[in-house]
Amino acid sequence: MNLAEYKAEHFLWTVEDRVARLTLNRPEKKNPLTFESYAEMRDLFFALEHGDSVRTIVIAGEGENFCSGGDVNEIIGPLVRMTSSERLIFTRMTGDLIKGIRSCPQTVIAAIDGVCVGAGAVIALASDMRIGTERSSVAFLFPKVGLAGCDMGSCAMLPRVIGHGRAAELLFTARSMKGQEALDWGFYSRLVEPDALMMTAHELATKIATGPMFAHRMTKKMLNQEWNMGLFEALEAEAQAQAICMNTNDFERAYNAFVKKEKPEFKGD
Repeated sequence: MNLAEYKAEHFLWTVEDRVARLTLNRPEKKNPLTFESYAEMRDLFFALEHGDSVRTIVIAGEGENFCSGGDVNEIIGPLVRMTSSERLIFTRMTGDLIKGIRSCPQTVIAAIDGVCVGAGAVIALASDMRIGTERSSVAFLFPKVGLAGCDMGSCAMLPRVIGHGRAAELLFTARSMKGQEALDWGFYSRLVEPDALMMTAHELATKIATGPMFAHRMTKKMLNQEWNMGLFEALEAEAQAQAICMNTNDFERAYNAFVKKEKPEFKGD
């Protein structure tokens, strides 16, 4: 699959200078997800693990909202009528989307405006970074439809991002977290005006894409793997990871550029 030329069916996908933009494009319903968009995103993110035509990805929503979660009529309604085994197939598929976002070597940035709830909130949570607006509203709505807050990895990821107590409050109450609160709690790395959101996300994605990609991919791998390590194990893992990065041509290029007082050109090898 040529990811730079990939033609998405259930969302928008564009690539420019190795920076991809995935846009959920059902603005009339605040960009909800369907069975088909879940499956296509899952497949795309797993395919990204084997391609180098994309270095960073920005996930956004068309219009003034990020994502309203699973479509009530196209997902929630059918789920009520499914068998238990069919429901498990679905929940595993949604979890596989999160696996794809976390396991792909590219840096993923969520650009969040307006509504960001349910599965949309978890997709944002699974991203490596999140940029938001003051008017944005993030909520893990699952209890409101009689479900547990432990959906798509929320109970594993959210406490690591904002802390256990804060995560528990959001997951039990399903209340909305507004933009400033999300920034204060560490869910967002920065808060910008709505009309500057996409430009800011693209600039950040471009900056990362022009950096040492082998090293960036190693950073993401270690951020994932060190969740389950003690300090001593993490120190040894990082020693080995950094030694591997020192074997790259990018490391030598950076040194030579520094000596010459030039800006290094990273090629990812």
